Amino acid sequence: MKLSSPSFGVFIISVVLFALVIVVRYLGIAIPVISGNTFEILLVAYVAMLVGVLFTRI
Repeated sequence: MKLSSPSFGVFIISVVLFALVIVVRYLGIAIPVISGNTFEILLVAYVAMLVGVLFTRI
C-alpha cells in the first residue's frame, strides 16, 4: 500500500477540528457541538487525515 499526502482541503478540515478542540479544552471557550464531545471530534479529525493519506483522490 502506497501512502500519499492528503489534499489541502482534508488537511485544513483536520487542522480546524483540532484547533477547535484545543480552544474548547484549554481556553475554556464553549462551542455547543464540540464542548461535550472533544474526544470524538479529535477522532473525526484523525480519521479525516487518515483517509486523506490512505486514499489518493480524496
